[in-house]
Amino acid sequence: MKIFPAIDIKDKKCVRLLRGNFNNQTTYEQSPFDQASKYKDAGFLNLHMVDLDGALTGELINLEIIENIIKKLNISIEVGGGIRSMDKVQAYIDIGADKVILGSAAIKDPDFLRQACDRFKNKIALGLDAKKGKLSVSGWKETIDQTAEDYLRNVNEYGFSRVIYTDIDRDGTKTEPNLEETINIAKISSSPVVVSGGIASIETIKKIKTLNKLNIEGVIVGKAIYDGDIDLNKLRELEDA
Repeated sequence: MKIFPAIDIKDKKCVRLLRGNFNNQTTYEQSPFDQASKYKDAGFLNLHMVDLDGALTGELINLEIIENIIKKLNISIEVGGGIRSMDKVQAYIDIGADKVILGSAAIKDPDFLRQACDRFKNKIALGLDAKKGKLSVSGWKETIDQTAEDYLRNVNEYGFSRVIYTDIDRDGTKTEPNLEETINIAKISSSPVVVSGGIASIETIKKIKTLNKLNIEGVIVGKAIYDGDIDLNKLRELEDA
C-alpha cells in the first residue's frame, strides 16, 4: 500500500481545510518545504500536494515551491489544484511531478481528460471529490448534478493511472473516511483508487491496507499527522517498499 502524506499550500503556507471550506482553515507553522523534508526524513516514498491558490484561481501559484520540493528532496509527488489546460499539465511534468491530478477541468470537460491521458501516458490521476454523493468542482464551491460513479463509468477507458476519491464532508474532520463509497468507486474503476478524507488513526489505515485486493492502492493522510494523532514512524511502517 502507498501512503501519501498531504501538503496543501495556500499563501505559501501549509494549511488544512475543513470539508473543503476556505473560510474554515487551519494554518500551520511549518513551511511546505520543511513539512516535505519531515516526510522525506521519515522515509516516505510519496507525497500528495495541492495548490489551493491554484484551485481558486486556475493558475499555478505555487509551482516554484513544488518544484523546489521535487528537485531538492527527490521524492515522488502527485500534485493538483487549478490544472485546467495542457500547458499547466506540461509545466508540472517538466518539473518532475510523478502524477498530475485533474479534477474540476476533467469533470467539466471529459474530453480534456481524454486528451491529457493520451498525451501524458501514465501521468494523469483523476480526482473525484464528492459532497453527499454529487461531484464538487471549482475549489469545492460548486456541486454538479452527477455522481462520481456515473461520471467514472463514462470516462473509465480514457487511461488515467489513478483515481483519488474524496468525500468532502469527511475531509479534515478525522471522522473516518467514506470507505463504502470508495469501495464502490474501486469496483468500477479501471485504475487503482486512493482513499482520501477523514483519516483519523493508524487503525483506520491498517483496515484500508486489507482492501488492496479490492483495487485500493493507497491512502492520503493530512490533518491527523499535523495534529499529532498519527505517529509518522508507525505510519511509515505500513507503507510498502
